[in-house]
Amino acid sequence: MPDRTRPTAGKTSAGKTGKTTRSSGQTRARDRPADRAAVPRVSAGGDGPVGGASARVDVRKTYKLFIGGAFPRSESGRSYPAAGPDGAVLAHVAMASRKDARDAVVAARKAVAGWAGATAYNRGQVLYRVAELLQGRAAQFTAESVANEGVSRAEAERAVAEAIDRWVWYAGWPDKVAQLTGAANPVAGPYFNFSVPEPTGVVAVIAPAAPGLLGLAGVLAPVIATGNTAVVVASETVPLPAVTLAEVLATSDVPPGVVNILTGRTAELAPVLAAHMDVNAIDLTGAAVADRAGLARMAAGNVKRVFTSDDDWAAPPGPERMLAFLEIKTVWHPIGI
Repeated sequence: MPDRTRPTAGKTSAGKTGKTTRSSGQTRARDRPADRAAVPRVSAGGDGPVGGASARVDVRKTYKLFIGGAFPRSESGRSYPAAGPDGAVLAHVAMASRKDARDAVVAARKAVAGWAGATAYNRGQVLYRVAELLQGRAAQFTAESVANEGVSRAEAERAVAEAIDRWVWYAGWPDKVAQLTGAANPVAGPYFNFSVPEPTGVVAVIAPAAPGLLGLAGVLAPVIATGNTAVVVASETVPLPAVTLAEVLATSDVPPGVVNILTGRTAELAPVLAAHMDVNAIDLTGAAVADRAGLARMAAGNVKRVFTSDDDWAAPPGPERMLAFLEIKTVWHPIGI
């Protein structure tokens, strides 16, 4: 019998005379899977191998400011590296300038009338919607806290959960705070006398570095819950929770300009906001203790309300932060006229 495993010079599989065929046992080397994997394919841009998860090039974010509901680059074009405790660079974040701070105040001022004029019930709904979106991004906030703050995953998960709970807690206050601070005052005369709380206006907030999202939510939520608008200076060393929160706010029901978030050097931005004549109040919680007295003196130029509190973020929240940014309006109304 003829040897059927040996190639012959006869017809090919298509029935035509030509090149010799090979048996199934004599596969060409370039068709072998092992050899194919040894020669990686390169993307059109020449960045590296494609086709496998391990060889994929990540899409890097461009971190910008959040002003007036938009994401502009810093006016100065500057950025700085945000690093973890081990020194590894996590991202390059926009470095806001003094002009960016002034632009943020302009945006916040434009939003005051609409936000303060909204019903308290509506503001509560808007804040609750933010909490829903925070819940949807809990895993991302946790990962960023681990990388940026250097805490354990369990600790980061706990802090993120507490931040979301705190935001929900403040979301329940807008239609109740007037009952806590307002009053019908007894007077000796034919008058009604009422005390009614009103928002202060534009509030600058120096956010604390730790504990990440929890500290940021703890200083921001009470400001906007009572009808104020905010210009937030994010932590210089831990900016990732702030820039991700900006993405949450941009896709929520919070009107443009109600919250404006600046990343950059606290020492550069805090004095601008403290001395700004169109800022009505400032929260110095995230400012260095040695800098607070100087910032408070700058704030005296237009009689800003200055608030500072080194909160124990593990403790349950209270209404003090909301009351700090409310003005009490007293109304006299004659009886019988």
